[in-house]
Amino acid sequence: MLDDRKLEVLKAIVTDYVASREPVGSKALVERHQLNVSAATVRNDMALLEEEGYITQPHTSAGRIPTDKGYRLFVDKLARIKPLSPAERRAISAFLDGTLDMDDLIARTVRLLAQLTHQVAIVQYPVTQRGQIRHAELVTLSPERVMVIIVTASGRVDQGVVEVGYLDPDAIAELRSQIVGAVIGRAPDDAADALANVLETIRPEYRPMAASIVATTLQLLAAEPTSQVVVAGVPNLAGARFERDLRPLLEALEEQVVLMRLLGEAAGDDVTVRIGEENTADGFQSTSLVASGYGAAGERAASLGVVGPTRMDYPATIASVRAVARYVSRFLMEG
Repeated sequence: MLDDRKLEVLKAIVTDYVASREPVGSKALVERHQLNVSAATVRNDMALLEEEGYITQPHTSAGRIPTDKGYRLFVDKLARIKPLSPAERRAISAFLDGTLDMDDLIARTVRLLAQLTHQVAIVQYPVTQRGQIRHAELVTLSPERVMVIIVTASGRVDQGVVEVGYLDPDAIAELRSQIVGAVIGRAPDDAADALANVLETIRPEYRPMAASIVATTLQLLAAEPTSQVVVAGVPNLAGARFERDLRPLLEALEEQVVLMRLLGEAAGDDVTVRIGEENTADGFQSTSLVASGYGAAGERAASLGVVGPTRMDYPATIASVRAVARYVSRFLMEG
């Protein structure tokens, strides 16, 4: 366990490094902070903090910078959340007031988060209107392969290829008719329920081939997303300092599934912070995620948060994410 003085030294190192982006030395700590000890004592405390893995020396003769472990201790025990100023609260309220609908709310929220935190903002939101199935087709590609195509009213097209034995033309025609009758004009969930009974209506000799095609059709119906993610503030990464190549992070920010997994693992009812290697999603190991759930009437509908370098202003970022999540939740309750 670290005593209070060493905790104060760690707090000062994190604070100075976040502000300056430069490794912090003992002399600077004594000059900038009321530690009431000598530079030699601070050097000894820094040596112990380094030995315990809370700080590290990036280069010989350089000062120290926090490690992921140091940031974690800072967030858990040392950081005091900075309350938003009245002006900041008014700005959030004004930015979100006048929202027209859910899509407009999400667009405003993700821009607001990016502006407040100067990080990459990520907002997940539920898709409440899942498009009805507008078209379904079975296309014979070869004597042993058939493609299943599902088109929704929103224009989304999903397709899958099924490898079966010999395709009997009469069987394909019968199955096409049954599938079309079961899914057209229905929402994906309802279409899947109707399709589950199709095999019982197929002639027994056609059922082995039909089972594979119906299974693929059910998979395509399940692929219709129930939530989506929007991102803003990616240019904010340009001025950040990362220990690793930025390319995997930029690629990951374009993947909806990765972002939903990232938020899903982190976000709870209150603000959650994931630092460095605590983020298991590929591309995010050199970043920190500050996330929170939001929703109406105490029910978490989805999640929002920001991603940035581990060298971030955690107290201010946590306060901003928490405040925006509460404003969005209030909007949903009032709506």
